[in-house]
Amino acid sequence: MDPKKIGLFLVIVFVLYVIITDPAKAADYVQIGFEGVSTAAQAIGDFMTWVANGGK
Repeated sequence: MDPKKIGLFLVIVFVLYVIITDPAKAADYVQIGFEGVSTAAQAIGDFMTWVANGGK
């Protein structure tokens, strides 16, 4: 079996375990993830605005 498939399987099992055993903590993890994505998107938008303004 491919090591990538084994790793993906283990990650999925871990995620399901966390969701089943502690849904509140799982929700916190999801919120942290979305906040990270949002922050990254905001930073990229700020950078693109800076570039569009000629780097000033």
